[in-house]
Amino acid sequence: MSTTTTVETISKPNIGVFTNPEHKLWIEESKPNLDSVKKSKGEDLPEGYVTVAIKSTGICGSDIHFWHAGAIGPMVVTDNHILGHESAGVVLATHPSVSHLKPGDRVAIEPGLICNECEQCLTGRYNGCEKMQFLSTPPVDGLLRRYVNHPAIWCHKIGDMTYENGALLEPLSVALAGMERSGVSLGDSVLICGAGPIGLITLLCCQAAGACPIVITDVDEGRLKYAARLCPRAKTYKVNTSLQSTECADEIIKAANGIKPAVALECTGVESSVANAIYSVKFGGKVFVIGVGKPNMTVPFMRLSTQEIDLQFQYRYANTWPRAIRLVQDGVIDMHQLVTHRFDIEDAIKAFETAGDVKSGAIKVQIQSEVDS
Repeated sequence: MSTTTTVETISKPNIGVFTNPEHKLWIEESKPNLDSVKKSKGEDLPEGYVTVAIKSTGICGSDIHFWHAGAIGPMVVTDNHILGHESAGVVLATHPSVSHLKPGDRVAIEPGLICNECEQCLTGRYNGCEKMQFLSTPPVDGLLRRYVNHPAIWCHKIGDMTYENGALLEPLSVALAGMERSGVSLGDSVLICGAGPIGLITLLCCQAAGACPIVITDVDEGRLKYAARLCPRAKTYKVNTSLQSTECADEIIKAANGIKPAVALECTGVESSVANAIYSVKFGGKVFVIGVGKPNMTVPFMRLSTQEIDLQFQYRYANTWPRAIRLVQDGVIDMHQLVTHRFDIEDAIKAFETAGDVKSGAIKVQIQSEVDS
């Protein structure tokens, strides 16, 4: 990996993108302030921390949900709250205790801060940390700022990778966690439900893993066309919402030339889509739910039971970032086509409006911040 470093001139104030319980969205100054960033040599940082100038941050569906709905399950916006958790940038300062990073290093930020004491942390499944502080999940402020202080251990070097790709490592990590835990392997027939960013990155991963056939579904024709461009050998199916799940399943299997999926990777969290997946997979197959849905959901229990279908779920990721970096660096996964819209941080409101508008054609919207004057 290249050891590319970047020299930054620090001159612009730190601003963040906020929401609140009234569903307002605005930009204002945030911490750490410009004066502390400019003066910092690192000694005043907490032990093990670095200061990072954020260059690119992707807008996640959860960011839109926290803005519009004010909550995802038990995670509720109760005060002014900074959004964003898909970020990459450049190191500006390091605490003297940090030896593996230096100012100028380009990094991608893993946004979860763990306790390193509970069973989940000690057994390597730190995504289940009992005291997890996940940036952008209330009440922990997110990364949509010009500057952040962050533990160096969760700042991964990306060499000469673009900041855009560095920011996409977070959703790629979600897809990689799904690939690993679902057990997709060479030659497996796979159904991907949902052609949003996570579904499309999962499609790229299934393509790289040699899954075949691959069928990807969505209710939006434009997104399915996008999926076909990303992976020409994938079959697409536009979900007809007027059909029963059993009928949709028949259409999905037909699209796969009669081959039932061994694994369905459900990336929407929508109840009807989960049911479509359950009715599509073969006897002994697996439905692996990556998407986030409503708190309570009805599923076709007896279909799962009589067909011995495993229904499995995912919560974020663990130990995926080094692998994600290698896959992008070596060109195994190419995500550059996914970023359809780019906005300066000063135009973050417009960026969120674009990301939240299904008619905009947006796949992945990124907010970018140039620290130089």
